[in-house]
Amino acid sequence: MKFGVSTFMTDEGLGPAELARALEERGLDSLFVAEHTHIPVSAANLPDDDLPPRDYYRAADPFVTLAVAATVTERLIVGTGIALAVQRDPITLAKQAATLDQVSGGRFQLGVGAGWIREEMRNHGTDPRTRMALMRERMLAVKEIWTNERAEFHGEFVDFDPIFSWPKPVQSPHLPILVGGNGPTVFDRVLEYGDGWAPNLLGTPEELLDQVAELQKRAAERGRGPIPVTLIGARLDERELAKLAEGGIRHCTFYRDAAAPEAEALRYLDKVVALTEKFRDH
Repeated sequence: MKFGVSTFMTDEGLGPAELARALEERGLDSLFVAEHTHIPVSAANLPDDDLPPRDYYRAADPFVTLAVAATVTERLIVGTGIALAVQRDPITLAKQAATLDQVSGGRFQLGVGAGWIREEMRNHGTDPRTRMALMRERMLAVKEIWTNERAEFHGEFVDFDPIFSWPKPVQSPHLPILVGGNGPTVFDRVLEYGDGWAPNLLGTPEELLDQVAELQKRAAERGRGPIPVTLIGARLDERELAKLAEGGIRHCTFYRDAAAPEAEALRYLDKVVALTEKFRDH
């Protein structure tokens, strides 16, 4: 089983280079970085229980910070967990992701989702009511750009005539797209344009494993092999971790507080190492 952390990178706490080095030095496998471009003031004027966490306000760009992380490590998997595809131009997103795959030597995984802060989406010109259809076309267009010398796409939301765009991803046929989300239609998205599923643990490990079994059943019915599952932002004890390992979860990232001071942050990584040691790939 592979283990890492998922976090926002902010202007507080460990920087991306320091965090990436600390992860690799401890034998951990991955760093996944979340995204919010901004928090609208209207979204910040909610009751305290509904306010976005502090990390959301201070989030740095995930592609920039992961590029830094990739250049100071040799084997660390770097990924977005998740990038908000409905807030990114698909031609630009294809280039950013392929460039990061080049910079990392084929270690990048693109986790994508549609987000939930409606005011944030609207500021990017995205209608929240059609965000899933928009994300579908954008990710299909991204894959066209990655896999064709002359790429074109014609849809309701994304429309461009043949283009040249390099670099192409190092990984073949392209870098992995991990579809985030836990909603009732997420498997439709995973099976249409995803290479993996990147859920959060919203219930018990047993409930998640039931969902994984359903995903694998549907994949087999479509002639696909097992779908990799990367758990994003987990908070687990040893019993829960053992249950997930027995159930075939092969990659788990633990939530990390971005603002933690250096000493506290490093102690947390040491706790992750101790907790996961018996379950890790060696």
